[in-house]
Amino acid sequence: MQSEFHVNLLDYGIIAIYFVFVLAIGYALKKNMVSSEDFFLSGRKIPSWITGLAFISANLGAIEVMGMAANGAQYGLMTAHMYWVGAIPAMVFLAIFMMPFYYGSRIRSVPEYLKLRFNEPTRAFNAISFAVMTVLMSGINMYAMALVFKLLLNWSMDASILVSAAVVLTYTILGGLTSSIYNEVLQFFLVLFGLLPLPIIGLANIGGWNNLVEKLPPGFGHLWANTATAANPMGIDWLGIVSGLGFVLSFGYWCTDFLVIQRAFAAKDLNAAQRTPLIAAFPKILFPALTVLPGMLALALIPALGSNDTNYSYNMAMPLLLAKYYPSGMLGIGLTAMLASFMSGMAGNITAFNTVWTYDIYQSYIAPNRSDKHYLWVGRIATACGIIVSIGAAYLVMNYQSIMDYMQMIFSFFNAPLFATFLLGMFWRKATPWAAFWGLVCGTLAACVHQVLCSQGTLIYQSAMAGNFWRATTAWVVCFVITIVLSYFTKPKDESELHGLVWGLSGQAFAKAAVWYKNPVILAIIVLVLTCICNVIFW
Repeated sequence: MQSEFHVNLLDYGIIAIYFVFVLAIGYALKKNMVSSEDFFLSGRKIPSWITGLAFISANLGAIEVMGMAANGAQYGLMTAHMYWVGAIPAMVFLAIFMMPFYYGSRIRSVPEYLKLRFNEPTRAFNAISFAVMTVLMSGINMYAMALVFKLLLNWSMDASILVSAAVVLTYTILGGLTSSIYNEVLQFFLVLFGLLPLPIIGLANIGGWNNLVEKLPPGFGHLWANTATAANPMGIDWLGIVSGLGFVLSFGYWCTDFLVIQRAFAAKDLNAAQRTPLIAAFPKILFPALTVLPGMLALALIPALGSNDTNYSYNMAMPLLLAKYYPSGMLGIGLTAMLASFMSGMAGNITAFNTVWTYDIYQSYIAPNRSDKHYLWVGRIATACGIIVSIGAAYLVMNYQSIMDYMQMIFSFFNAPLFATFLLGMFWRKATPWAAFWGLVCGTLAACVHQVLCSQGTLIYQSAMAGNFWRATTAWVVCFVITIVLSYFTKPKDESELHGLVWGLSGQAFAKAAVWYKNPVILAIIVLVLTCICNVIFW
């Protein structure tokens, strides 16, 4: 396997320059980290174009680059549902409807909203589950990077994991969220320009889109046309796609996951905060060409892909295609782009982890009423601890052929029931604190039971992704129904406590813009129209 790769000193040099540049950003920003708000929320003074790129880059980790390529090889063009059904509508909803709640209330984290809307137990349950989720997700990025460098640079898995952890620890602990955000902007452009030639070269080599589709299994070249036929590679119909992915998993991630929302919190005002996910949505529409298409090309061009050989698992679709087409120098740029995506994903999860741990767990339950400098110090310690735990989480990923399947499984446990809680909390004033708590607990348990039934063979799905979609739907429905039922038997909060926290009560602030291109509503309409066009073209 190693003989297929052609890495030389030039490639190593490009990678080394990237490492130095990333660390320099963290060191340069260290002097600005004088308060806990500077460290965790960048002082809420970042321009919207930067937070917008950081918003999408925080999601542009190994899961996006390697995971989407793996699913592209595994499920074909139906993987683009992750973007055009499973991302864009939820990003628009977040911008228009949910950011006024988040930003206007000046909360520092998503669990803090749950405390204000419901009670401490609900906040605590979410904070702990979110902390677990972030280190698991960070572990995915560590594992993916280690896998690539083991095969391309002949590094050991252990060495690759430790190097990636050390670099992210250094620049995050120095510059906090600001360092992470500015590095994420850099990483966005590295990923874009480093990987963009790959699908172009691959399509040219194979003879265009029509020739590619002919070389793939039946059903791999369409989004919706084969969902009701045996040629459906994902093994799930339109209802499962719309409910499990388009509604529960999508809205559960983009509207409640503090990892991405934290970037909008750093924006300088509400208008900038609302524009943040919309600015991210425009390039997101085009990302299937950067991630899904290389996976489809890899399946057509590399016959062994998807075999039981670990070196040719679906996870290796992107790096194998890099090795096939990129010469020396160009390979270094491509590897640096992938490295950037891994670092972005790791840093995004770690900065979200240290904020939730410090504000929602440590300050709330362990050491309240301490000085701001104390919490800044705790945040840095939490950063180090989060990365150490993530190293262990990286080894859990090794049992999965597709890291995207693994990621969606994690989301079905944590984000799916949480979205039901948020939906009722924000739009139904009668939802009570204890109903929300028990609904969230029962929804999470429902996902656990569903997973056990799948592992025992009691529930059988055609693909792991189909199981993830239906598990998410199950968790959401259980949480939603139990919260509603228990709300009629438990005491609600007085309406005076809910101002600014529930839709329809006073207190929400809405962004105003003097020009159309800064108007969140107009931008939302444009991005939704473009997404609908993509669905029609590739039907």
